[in-house]
Amino acid sequence: MKRDNGIMERIFDWSVHIILLLLVVIALYPLLHVAFSSLSDANQIIAHKGLLWKPLGFSLEAYKNVFDNPGIFTGYRNTLFIVVCGVIINLFVTALGAYVLSRKNVMWNKVFIFLVVLTMFFNGGLIPLYLVVKNVGLINSLWATIIPFAVNTFNLIIMRTAFMSVPESLEESAKIDGANHFTILFKIIIPLSMPVIAVMILYYAVEKWNGWFYASIFIKDRDLYPLQLILREILLANSTDSMSSGAAAADKFQIGETIKYATIMVATVPILCVYPFVQKYFVKGVMVGALKG
Repeated sequence: MKRDNGIMERIFDWSVHIILLLLVVIALYPLLHVAFSSLSDANQIIAHKGLLWKPLGFSLEAYKNVFDNPGIFTGYRNTLFIVVCGVIINLFVTALGAYVLSRKNVMWNKVFIFLVVLTMFFNGGLIPLYLVVKNVGLINSLWATIIPFAVNTFNLIIMRTAFMSVPESLEESAKIDGANHFTILFKIIIPLSMPVIAVMILYYAVEKWNGWFYASIFIKDRDLYPLQLILREILLANSTDSMSSGAAAADKFQIGETIKYATIMVATVPILCVYPFVQKYFVKGVMVGALKG
């Protein structure tokens, strides 16, 4: 009987591993397809049908054309500004809000929490948001993609829950020593909540890096376009002519196809490189933020 149970357990384990492996392949293949296509010869990739498992006629011509386009570097500059400034502001404001909402002696604490959670389900809409941004003078500015989105409600709730898990005795000891709220927050609460802070950095950085919708609404000057807006322009508007200007007219379509794949890789790889540095905090940070309500 025990032998049969051991066999069944091994069969179950192998089945789980096979299913997980298939899920990994399904999730990873689209990225590999884009990577292989970006490294392929333009004519061969156009003629190819079916799945792609390796570059066809290895070529870096698409990447050369991408990096020859000054719009890519302008987009990188704007996106890095949005990510760095946005994440700093997001973390600062979210930490302040989470600290206040996590204190038990705050008047009307539950009312404030209710109002904060309410914004997850109801908002003023796009037109009122545009009018507010316009009236405060942020239209056609990179700050229009940062200031109005200084706090994400979901992230605020996670950070609040993490702050609530810090022992109250530490706060009481700090108050006896004369510490004020800023000292408690930045020298006690935040250092003890670094896994959650790392997760917040990842969440906010990915959100800022991939953001294009509000940039397309608030920014009109092409020199202020973030990288994802330039990528969207290339993919949807087929605007690869500026990158393939040295090619003959008959070859622009083929070159343009590989340029699209190369641009996707250029816009995606940097943010993928961030994940390994915060991976060790990710599960712990999310679990800490989910322990208490």
